[in-house]
Amino acid sequence: MRAVYAHEHITIDLSGPKNDEDCRLDERTLVFNGLRAMRSRGVEIIIDQTARGMGRNPSYTQAVCDEAGISVLHATGFYKESFLPGECYTLSESAISRLFISELREGIESSGITAGLIGEIGTGHKQISPVEEKIFRAAAAAHFETGAPICTHTTLGTMGMEQVELLSAHGAGLAHVVLSHIDLSGDTDYMLRLLDTGVNIGFDTIGKNNYQPDEQRVLWLMELCKRGYENQIVLSMDLTRKSACRQLGYDYLMVSFIPKLIQAGFRQAWLNALLWENPRRIYRLDTGGNSWT
Repeated sequence: MRAVYAHEHITIDLSGPKNDEDCRLDERTLVFNGLRAMRSRGVEIIIDQTARGMGRNPSYTQAVCDEAGISVLHATGFYKESFLPGECYTLSESAISRLFISELREGIESSGITAGLIGEIGTGHKQISPVEEKIFRAAAAAHFETGAPICTHTTLGTMGMEQVELLSAHGAGLAHVVLSHIDLSGDTDYMLRLLDTGVNIGFDTIGKNNYQPDEQRVLWLMELCKRGYENQIVLSMDLTRKSACRQLGYDYLMVSFIPKLIQAGFRQAWLNALLWENPRRIYRLDTGGNSWT
């Protein structure tokens, strides 16, 4: 089964604000072995959502993925408040947009690697701060000029409708926008309201049963796909901790979660959509990606 993991971090460092060294994912052997395990299960592409200020290292990420035999799409963007570098507060909205466009068209810093999406841009729990709103407006402007897809972070699944309204009001096309972590909302009606706007949603915290049990994720996915929304959902795990990489493993989605879906009667066509067709279409990988460069 061919697959794309739609929201991962090959390297990430959130250890400072979280005061937890486990949140610095920087062990190459651990990550490489996980990627090789994923590749053996059919995962061909990873959408790396590590934005500026999150320990992003595109050269390292590209090298590890190349060695593991997995393609990777890199991100430009900023995360959410308390994880934002100082430049987010000093740069104007226009300057942030130009920065995103530069990384999409010319390359990320001195790496020679161009970004393929704007993400993961985030909002807080049940609120959007002024600087987060500025970043969203800048992302929408960069998307409008380039066509680059956008991925957002929702904290525990909240503020999805507000994100949609903000991006739409500033020219973003929702067909190429993914709202991440919507599975953490635990609210099917909310998921349906979001999907009815035309936006895409991520069930991308698979395996994080301390937030929501995978058994519920199976039920929600069954319900959403039965209602005809199978073309607007993507899957991933969003591993950011060394401990989670060791305990779950990058291939957990393929070897543990997908069998649960199949056992529940999930159709093969739905699996193909969620794992392969949707992320390739949304992130423009079916046309070679970076079609705006």
